[in-house]
Amino acid sequence: METNAYDQKLNRYELEDKIVYTGFSSYEDAADYSQKKNGELVEICFRDGNDNPEICNEAHLLEKKLHYFVDAGDEYKFIHSSDPGFKDYADELQKIKAKLQQSPPDERYIASFEIENAEDPIVVIKNGHFESVTSRERSKYLKQAKVYEIGVSVPIS
Repeated sequence: METNAYDQKLNRYELEDKIVYTGFSSYEDAADYSQKKNGELVEICFRDGNDNPEICNEAHLLEKKLHYFVDAGDEYKFIHSSDPGFKDYADELQKIKAKLQQSPPDERYIASFEIENAEDPIVVIKNGHFESVTSRERSKYLKQAKVYEIGVSVPIS
């Protein structure tokens, strides 16, 4: 399994004559990885509620120098842990974490979907109010969201 400069696991996809890596923690991380691998930065979209990536340029991540964006319509907003607004929801996250720690082990296992990945949480806002916490990976499957990530494309050798 490939990892980035921070030893975080990257997702690997084979698309036609390319291998594309996603899961970078920042635009800069992807750019560094791209240089290291002699690859090309690309925007990857997941549009069909599955883990089927396509190369696109709908969210303009390259121009905006972003690494992740979700479009789930006007009703929903997804805030990544690296986004400035994420800190506004830190109290809600701490309440959920405290509640999970007080639960019996079997309930913690079942409820672990609340905080899917402590290292890369995504806050889901519905109509301006906190709804839940998910991970980048699970966001691809939620609410028919269109998920965009920065990727690094390298030719299949």
